[in-house]
Formats: sequence, structure tokens, C-alpha cells
Amino acid sequence: MALLFPLGLLALTALLLPLLIHLARRQQHAPLDFAALRWLQARMRPRSRVRVDEWPLLLVRLLLLAALALLLARPVLQGTRGTMAAVTVVAPGLDGAALRGKDTEGDWRWLAPGFPALQQRPAATAQPLASLLRELDQALPTGTPLVVFVPDPLPGLDGERIRLSRNVQWRPVPMPVGPLAGALRAPRLHLGGSGDPAARHVLDAVQRAWTNQAPTDAGTGGTAPDDGQIGVWLANTPLPPSWQSWLAGGGTVLRVTAPIKDDAAWVAALRDAQGATVLEQRAEGRGRLLRFSAALSAAALPIVTEDTFPRRLLQVLQPLPAPALADATDQAPLGGAAPAAVEPRELAPWLLLVIVLLFALERWLATSARRRTQP
Repeated sequence: MALLFPLGLLALTALLLPLLIHLARRQQHAPLDFAALRWLQARMRPRSRVRVDEWPLLLVRLLLLAALALLLARPVLQGTRGTMAAVTVVAPGLDGAALRGKDTEGDWRWLAPGFPALQQRPAATAQPLASLLRELDQALPTGTPLVVFVPDPLPGLDGERIRLSRNVQWRPVPMPVGPLAGALRAPRLHLGGSGDPAARHVLDAVQRAWTNQAPTDAGTGGTAPDDGQIGVWLANTPLPPSWQSWLAGGGTVLRVTAPIKDDAAWVAALRDAQGATVLEQRAEGRGRLLRFSAALSAAALPIVTEDTFPRRLLQVLQPLPAPALADATDQAPLGGAAPAAVEPRELAPWLLLVIVLLFALERWLATSARRRTQP
């Protein structure tokens, strides 16, 4: 139990009022002169003990004031809720009726937005299954068992292993899978402008290491690369207007000549083993412009002779996408996530009921027949 407004307990000082009223009423008496006693010698009055008359009424009034003070302090109950029945969720695309079988008593739901019952049609969504599982984990009370049926291989990954606040029964269901669509392909280099033959030699070796093909050569013309290609400008001249427009629209252009000093902000994109910058980049509209820190040759940049250079350059020019599928068994959720905070339960309705009952009891005691007949 906790108090949302502890200062409300200061109202408990009002408990002194009924005590003072009851004691004051005992001392209310009118002096009466009696002629035969006027001449008697005055004696010391005996000590009178403090007695509380009508203690049931006093006790009820004290309880009533204490309940009002507690109501002002806003008491709440905190803690975890009781363990509930297990919840079973099925990823869309699986045969929920077949998985459920003859289980008509369990709580079966779709792993879809809103987590509808299995009898309803799940809404179509692009939200990853991992995100839905985290949402469900926070929505369920602490201690509720969770059973999850997912397809194997598992789609809808979001780049991070699922971590929940509870242990789950992970049930992968094998599914037939066709060839992966959109498999990663190395880009094609589109050479433009005239430049150092040594740079052409390095770029040709890089392209053949990627695709075992030669790069596309546009010559000295200003033909812009096609979508999906990497533009490489060899000349030590500004980009043609067609290349600038293609770059600003979202393309990637790599310049291989020695860099010209300018005031633009460049960010290192590739470094050698000693930490020196080899390749740097900056944004141009919706595209990306990259340049080498020196002339593209083995003498100026020894990194181009390393076996890992083509792969490292590919990772900069075309980062690997996040995997679309994974083995569902390897993606079983981890534990250790923070559980959802349980909302405290207000006790105000129950306190109001107690106050009403105490007030009714106080009025009954105060107006009882015994009190009305008392002189």
C-alpha cells in the first residue's frame, strides 16, 4: 500500500476535536447554592478522574475522521497481479485452427495489431513480428504464460534479437520457402571522364572481384549512370549537369582524382590499418558523393593492393541489407527485459463506502432513544 498524497494525513490532527468536545461536555454543570451548606467549612475538592462517557460514539467519530484523512492521502495498492491463464498467439499465415485443434478453453489470439481472437480475421500490417511480440509482452500481466507459434524460417526481423520480460514457449512451424527475392548483387561501376590509367586498372580489378565483369565505360561523354549503378568520375573536372542531377536525385558518385580543398564537411567512410582516411563522403541532395584521399594507385594508396580492399569498398558503397529471413529456432526470445509497470489500484471507492457506513452509524448512536431520554 502507498499514498499518492501523504500530506493528507495531516488531517489526522482533527482527531483531537471529538476528544475535546467529549471532555468539555462532562464539565458543563451549573452551580447551585444550598442555604444549609453555606456555613460549612470549605474542604479541598477530591481529584476527579478523567472518564470518557459514551465511548462507542467517540470511537466511531474518531474512525470517521481517520477515514476522511486517509481519503485525502489517496491510498493505492501496488504490486503484481495474480497469475492468469496462458495466452497463445499465432503469426498470420499459419493455420491457426489446425494448431489450436480441440483446445476450446485456451486464450488464442493472432500475433497482429490489436491481438484479435483466433476466430477473427487479422488485419494486414507491415509491422515486424518482433515488434508485436514486445508490445504484447508489455500488455500482458506479469506472470502470464505466453506460447508463440511462428513460421520457420522467421520473417519480419528488425535487426535485434527479441528480448522479453518473461520466458515463452517458442513453437516454430516449418514452412516451405522459395528462392530468396532481392538477393544482394554487387553494383556495376559506371566510369565517366578521362583519368589516370592506373585508376582505371584498379577499378577494373575491383569490378572483376565483385562480378567477374568489366565496369561500364561511358568514355568522356556526360552520360549519367543508370539506377543501381555506382558512378565513377575519373576526370579532375566538375561533374557534368546530367551527373549532378542524377547525384542529387539519390545516386552515388565516386571521384578518384586527388581531392580538391573546399569548405564542405566530409566524413571518413573508410580507413586503413593505421587509421588514416582512405575514403570520405558527404551528402549531395538525396545522393552521396565519395572521394579518395589521394590518387587511386598502389603508390599513393597502398590499401588497394590488399585482398580485402574490394570487399571493404563494397561495404561502403552498398551496405548489406538487414536479413529478411532467419532460422526461427535461433531467434527464440531472450529474457531479462523490464516488465510493464502495474498500474496501482485506487482505494477511494472502498474508503467512501466505509465513510458512509461510519457516518450512518455515528448518526444512529448520536440520536438513539437512550440519548434522547437522558436528562
